[in-house]
Amino acid sequence: MAHFLVVSFPLPGHINPALELSRRLARAGARVTLVSSVYAHRRIIESPPTDGLSYASFSDGYDDGLLIEPDNNGSDEADKARDFGAQFRQAGARKVSELLRTFRDGGRHVTCLVYSINQTWAADLAREQQIPSVPFWFQPAAVLAVYYHYFHGYDHLISKVESDPGFLVRLPNLPLLASKDVPTILLPSDPFSGLRVEFKEQFGILDKEIKEGKPKPRVLVNTFDSLEREAIGSVDQLDLICIGPLIPAQPKKRSSEYYMEWLDSRPVSSVVYVSFGSITCPPKQQMEEILNGLLEAQHPFLWVIRGSDTGSGREIQSRVDESGKGLVVLGALKWRFWRTRRRWTDQMTNAKLVEDVWRAGVRVKVNEEGVLEGGELKRCLEVVMGGEEMKKNARKWKDLTRESVAEGGSSDLGLRAFVEEIRGVGSV
Repeated sequence: MAHFLVVSFPLPGHINPALELSRRLARAGARVTLVSSVYAHRRIIESPPTDGLSYASFSDGYDDGLLIEPDNNGSDEADKARDFGAQFRQAGARKVSELLRTFRDGGRHVTCLVYSINQTWAADLAREQQIPSVPFWFQPAAVLAVYYHYFHGYDHLISKVESDPGFLVRLPNLPLLASKDVPTILLPSDPFSGLRVEFKEQFGILDKEIKEGKPKPRVLVNTFDSLEREAIGSVDQLDLICIGPLIPAQPKKRSSEYYMEWLDSRPVSSVVYVSFGSITCPPKQQMEEILNGLLEAQHPFLWVIRGSDTGSGREIQSRVDESGKGLVVLGALKWRFWRTRRRWTDQMTNAKLVEDVWRAGVRVKVNEEGVLEGGELKRCLEVVMGGEEMKKNARKWKDLTRESVAEGGSSDLGLRAFVEEIRGVGSV
């Protein structure tokens, strides 16, 4: 039996798709162990058990999670992110080494290690023990392609989009990209640009496999063929295995979730959902502008405000309750695919895809201070909520999404073929 050790970075954008990937691997007949930090483990431990899936955790010093404020100028937040990654790497390496030894000694050796992008330390450990490893890319294939080409000869062109506002970079099989369309850490002025070395190390691992004469390096990608066919073909040097979208096919509805009852009382496709994820915190001025825009737009809305924002969140909740126009949830909901919420990292490219390629949304414009004003938010909501073409496109992508993950769909077949390949390797 194939045994996958899945190593997930402990941020929700990694954890949630890694959990769904682990479930699908187990349903495909493999034994799976999902390992991450204590924080991540707390988020998934209440999930319905899946036969063949087990969990392992370790403390990385951030048992209560991490809060990043990417809109802050300066290096403090970037330093915080680097320290967070370094501590996870050190603690994770110890835990993964221990697990590999334990499984080997117990006769349940790991046949493949799957790791979140940029966790190359896990790939190094697998290589030392001659265990195949495969990175898991949870972002769109188009984002992968931009990063890949940056580190393979296009860095000067991608960097130029920031110094020359009118310049558009053309990458193989991708739409023309301006500075607002490029992952932010690839731009020279971005305070988090130091993190790009992690992506360089990731592609360096894959390049090394090619230089050694091995077959095309495999990368599991959280997308599906019909959604990103051109972007998938942008990187011929890699074997991109589309296995997404990695969200539950039928999310379980629990009666204790009061917001579900509120949603059910509203007409279909009438509610605006607002969330800024679980590691970012918008400034108070921005929160107020968003609230004003939502109230002026006259559409019912569900706004999820993370726990660390509960101070301003309670004030907003009180105003929304008085208006009767929406519902504020203080906490976090586990609805994820890709998120186009902030002007940070891959969200820039995601927004480009949603607006110009899939035509299922619009990108907001911020003022000179980088703040989204309430009037601009109202304008965009009217375009999206009243646009029949966008609704038609959204329904089309929804149907194609379901087809891809259904039994016999492209993502289902791709994942099962991958499991069979690893099973064959393990039986040699």
